[in-house]
Parts: sequence; structure tokens; C-alpha cells
Amino acid sequence: MKRPLLLLALLSSLIVQSQSFVLEEFASGLTSPVEITNANDSRLFVVQQNGIIKIIQPNGTVNAADFLNISSKVTFNGERGLLGLAFHPQYLTNGYFFVYYNNTAGNIIVARYSVNSTNPNTADPNSEKIILNIPKPFDNHNGGSIHFAPDGNLWIVTGDGGSSGDPNNNAQNKNSLLGKLLRLDINSTGPYNIPAGNPFVGINGADEIWSYGLRNAWKFSFDLITGNAMIADVGQGLFEEINRMPITQAGINYGWRCYEGNNTYNATGCAASSTMTFPVAVYDHSGNKCSITGGYVYRGTQNPGLQGKYFFADYCSSQIGMMDANNSISWTTPFTGNNFQLSDKTILTNFM
Repeated sequence: MKRPLLLLALLSSLIVQSQSFVLEEFASGLTSPVEITNANDSRLFVVQQNGIIKIIQPNGTVNAADFLNISSKVTFNGERGLLGLAFHPQYLTNGYFFVYYNNTAGNIIVARYSVNSTNPNTADPNSEKIILNIPKPFDNHNGGSIHFAPDGNLWIVTGDGGSSGDPNNNAQNKNSLLGKLLRLDINSTGPYNIPAGNPFVGINGADEIWSYGLRNAWKFSFDLITGNAMIADVGQGLFEEINRMPITQAGINYGWRCYEGNNTYNATGCAASSTMTFPVAVYDHSGNKCSITGGYVYRGTQNPGLQGKYFFADYCSSQIGMMDANNSISWTTPFTGNNFQLSDKTILTNFM
């Protein structure tokens, strides 16, 4: 499906948690966009689920040539496809960027690519270096959000592996890389190194894991003013959740499949709830809501009344949500369609 890129524009100042927005078309002709980011220049890079990355110029023109096309390597159906993109902090000098996709076997792949040495608007499709290859038991719950943190490491969210209710208990299994937030040092000659401070080095648990107990965190981000990680985790059938924790705090158990939001889901064999970290905010599925898409904390200057608010969206209701510093949530009225573009250049679209 060809979809437009929509920009979110502020129409009025904050009035008792009521905010007026409009969506303005910025670019069109995109196919299943799931992520948008930049490389610290004026271009926007749009990740299409079909395995193609497109470049949008500052005037809204979409480059005819693909930045990267790895569609032959990608399984594109349902929740699977090319899902994430992150540029190395030294991209302007080393040309490295990283992608997250499902390969033709359905496995989760994190891979490094290089920009074309003679054309900054195209990448070298033959430069792939596989960082991770994680088998998955089911088609859904792939996660896919990747970012570099201020510590220079690559942070990766994986889904619990799929089906319903995490039947393999992957999210609570510290020896599985599914249902986790991973932290990797990719500045190495091998695929990666384990950064100092990862909590399960030398004890029970995979060395790559930073935190666990996530179901299908669809988009996470860093609020660099407060030093927090903001994780939006899609619920099973009743509740959607927002998690906020300092990026310096390791070994957190976010509770899935023992808990969905703050409510017990399946506590069989689970540790005590006192060992888990519960979300700072949840919402139920009233008003046609069904699935959270994470966004960003606003740190711009054009609208001081929005400072510190966390923006996100719900896939089914087509509404944008705003979480205040006191963790209360307010909603816009529904928009047509379910692709949103917030002020920090991140498409909000989602999977169940």
C-alpha cells in the first residue's frame, strides 16, 4: 500500500490537557513505512517494511533511487519485514548504519551496512555484516526498534517470539534473546563485544541482555535530558503500557508474561512481583484502542507547553497520546489512518 508521510502540526497552545493538531502531507508514494530517522543531516531516511529504505529531501521530494534495497533477503508479511534503522554515531566518517529485519527463514537479523563510498544517497548492498541472527518460533512479535545511546552502544528491542501469551516463556527466560532490551558494543573486529556493565555477564543469563520481561515493545527512545529509556510495550488483549527507567539501571524485569500492565496475566513459575518493575502508565482498550506505538519526549523549543511530554499513538483508534510528567495521559481526537509524524521525525505506526 502506498502511503503518505504526514507531519504533525501544532495549532494552539496547551489548554487544560486539550491540544489541537492537524496532519499535513509532507511526502507521498511510500510503501508500508515503519520508521523514520536521520543521519545528522537534512535528509530523512524512511524504513519500508518491504525491505527498502528511501530518502526524503528537505522539500519533501522522495529520491527515485533507493538508499538500500534488501527486499530479496527480507520476509515481508504480517508483522515481519525490515523494521529498524540506526546510524552509527560516527556515520559521517565511517559510513556505518545498522538494520533490523526478518530474513527469509523468519529469523531476527541485526546487520551492519556501509554507505556507498562515491554516492552518499545510496548504500552498498553487498557490505552486509551480520551482527545477530536470532531464530523465532512464530511469525508475530518481532520487536525491531534499534538506537544508539550516549554510551556509544547499540540498544535493540526484541519481541517475545510470538503466538499468544508467550507460550515458550521467552520474555522471562534470561537465556533467551527474545522479549529483551539488548545492549551491544559493535565497535569491534568481530560481530560485537559485550559492554562493561551488562548485568548477566558471568552469571545465569545471556551476556547481551540489558533488561527483560517485554512482550512486543514497538518503538523505544531515549530522553537525553533526563537520561531515561522510554519503552512502549504492546499488551496481550486488555492493557497497553509505557515504561520509563534510567538508561543506567540494568537487569530490570518488566514483568511480561507474568503481568500485562499492572494486572496478573500468567504468574505460573514467576518470581515475586516485588522483583519486577511495573509501567509508569497504562491504558485499556476502550474507545477502539488496541496497540501502542511508542514515540518521543518533546524537547523542542517552538512549543514550551509541550516540554517533557511523551508523545505516542494507538494503532486502532488512530489517536495521538500525550503523557505528562505526572504520568497522566490525554488524547487527541482520532485521525484518518494510522501513520503519524511527530516533531522529532518519527513515524508512529504499529503492529499487534
